[in-house]
Amino acid sequence: MTTFLALIPAISQLLDKIIPNPEEREKAKIELIKAERASDIEELRIAISADQMQADINKAEAASNNLFIAGWRPFIGWVCGVAFAYHFIIQPVLAFAIANNGGKAELPTFDMQSLSTVLMGMLGLGGLRTIEKIKGSYKE
Repeated sequence: MTTFLALIPAISQLLDKIIPNPEEREKAKIELIKAERASDIEELRIAISADQMQADINKAEAASNNLFIAGWRPFIGWVCGVAFAYHFIIQPVLAFAIANNGGKAELPTFDMQSLSTVLMGMLGLGGLRTIEKIKGSYKE
């Protein structure tokens, strides 16, 4: 659909050459704008539909008593939290303690960028939960 939007100026210029009558040309341009808006509305409708389907899946998962269905989000949160604490608190303190006692610290490292991507996404979703609590639009 975005390629269609990129063609709008070119099509408009082409209409200037093809349709010499200014009134008919303006009518054609209006139809072109209507078609553009219709494609935007269709894209928006598809996006909203996909978001709603994901929300329905999230509700079904959250309502489950099965740990392997409802427990994966908290598990990822705890894994990210532990890894974050290790990277910024535990590892530097251990490295300092080992070096302070005369040893060499070869502690394992990991890809912090990947962890940050997951963690920031989860924190963003957590922010929405905070807004729900502030507004009082949540159920315990």
